[in-house]
Amino acid sequence: MNSGAFGYPARNATPGAPVSTTLARNGPEQSGIIVAHCAQGRFAHKLLNDLMENYSSALRPVDDTDKSLNVTLQVTLSQIKDMDERNQVLIAYLWIRQTWHDAHLKWNKEEYDGLEVIRIPSSLVWRPDLVLYNKADDDFSGPVDTNVVLRYNGEITWDAPAITKSSCVVDVSYFPFDSQQCNLTFGSWTYNGNQVDITMGMDSGDLSDFVENVEWECHGMPATKNVIMYGCCSDPYPDITYTLLLQRRSSFYIFNLLLPCFLISFLAPLGFYLPADSGEKVSLGVTVLLALTVFQMMVAESMPPSESVPLIGKYYIATMTMITASTALTIFIMNIHFCGAEAKPVPYWAKVLIIDYMSKIFFVYEVGESCASPFGQMEESESFHSPNQHQNHNQNLHPKEKPKAPPPPCCPDDDKSAAFSLTFDPCVYCSCRGTGGILGCDPKLVRNVEYIANCFREQKATCLKVAEWKKVAKVMDRIFMWIFFIMVFLMSILIIGKAP
Repeated sequence: MNSGAFGYPARNATPGAPVSTTLARNGPEQSGIIVAHCAQGRFAHKLLNDLMENYSSALRPVDDTDKSLNVTLQVTLSQIKDMDERNQVLIAYLWIRQTWHDAHLKWNKEEYDGLEVIRIPSSLVWRPDLVLYNKADDDFSGPVDTNVVLRYNGEITWDAPAITKSSCVVDVSYFPFDSQQCNLTFGSWTYNGNQVDITMGMDSGDLSDFVENVEWECHGMPATKNVIMYGCCSDPYPDITYTLLLQRRSSFYIFNLLLPCFLISFLAPLGFYLPADSGEKVSLGVTVLLALTVFQMMVAESMPPSESVPLIGKYYIATMTMITASTALTIFIMNIHFCGAEAKPVPYWAKVLIIDYMSKIFFVYEVGESCASPFGQMEESESFHSPNQHQNHNQNLHPKEKPKAPPPPCCPDDDKSAAFSLTFDPCVYCSCRGTGGILGCDPKLVRNVEYIANCFREQKATCLKVAEWKKVAKVMDRIFMWIFFIMVFLMSILIIGKAP
């Protein structure tokens, strides 16, 4: 089978026929094309043999060893494979193009039937030893050994893909709203600037073929050339640094880390609204604290161990501190709520400040109590004798007389309001003091009645004292609930406001 210069079958050639038969069949115009293709293939083989006859890839290809060789570098970013914040390593997929002139690989294209370009393995020619200075990989192998494009004027272009692992200083102070700047520094490892000079092909890296990353946005890749004088050597060493500008996509972390923490933190103030008799106030605070601890550990595992605390970590710490304070205050308020009958009475300033004023400001009222009724005021109808029984009693005692109005209270505590009252009609003391008392003035009976009355008065005073302490605890619960709601809201606004 007849073939062209690169091994493809000649157009309109019959398989197995000789070249002369094909020429006679196809005519002079098409035959000329076939002869040209065959000639280029033959001259390309001859050209490669002539170029490599006395060529050495170990020496720098210059006519004058005192002159520097210019190498043009161009980097194309294809993909960001991974950003390891904990180990501070950036893994990127790059296309690296290097262009230079080899003074020993030139030819006259007229002598080789107009052949201008050939492609040969890169291992046959001299290559600049450009390496990634900030490489963070154990494997020190360079780019892939792809072919180089060699032109008749000695210009060599080497395009090679490479997966690089470079060290990158990661600043997580504003995580997950952070932006990173990772440098890719390329330079010659053995040649100084007087031997190999590196120039930039473009002012920035090429992002035309960049594949978008799910976590990072690339906002540019500017390039700068640096000439560094090291302490060991007096010669300059040029390098080209590509700065990769990355911005984190924060939506994933907002929905999976910030939003759950925000919702959980709102449960801490609701612990003050939970009734003290339920017995779950402290349990709620401890559960919320444990949930936030789990989220804090998740963030700590992905962040590098550095002194700079991430923004979301500060939010977690502040929220956990707030929940710890709310749990401690809950324990203190529950102690007030369950102080019991042996506690001292509520101080006067607490009654005026908390019960009278703060309860109205925060709308804390007992069952059956409104904003117009004072605390502890009840209906006077609660007694052991209903009005009908009181009227029947008067009729039985005085069947021929009309019932008279009840006498004014003679006992000092009978006119006080309470949750319950004990009414004696007529008063035992009054009936005993009068000359015509209905009941007999039996001293034993009087002592028993006095004991019962004192017990009821003490019980009434104790219940009133316990109720006052419970209301103080309830008002304090409501005050701290609103305070912590405001704190949670302000912390959330502060975290969002600090995002760059």
